[in-house]
Amino acid sequence: MLPFVVTGRVPLILLACLVGMLYLTWLDLRDEPDVEPTVKLWWALLVLLFNVLGYAALRLWLAVRRRRADARDPAGRA
Repeated sequence: MLPFVVTGRVPLILLACLVGMLYLTWLDLRDEPDVEPTVKLWWALLVLLFNVLGYAALRLWLAVRRRRADARDPAGRA
């Protein structure tokens, strides 16, 4: 993202990929009931700034979070 800010030019395909990653971030986070809106915004900004690495970190965080939730309640009861 930083080179594009400095030069002021963004290739259309990379912009489309970034929008796609932000959409996938929204899809992943919208079904998380215990996540506050500020945390969701923080993850969206992280993906916006770090692109693929930010999205990979989000997926890793969600996997760990869901695994811990399943370990606490294996039957899926509230």
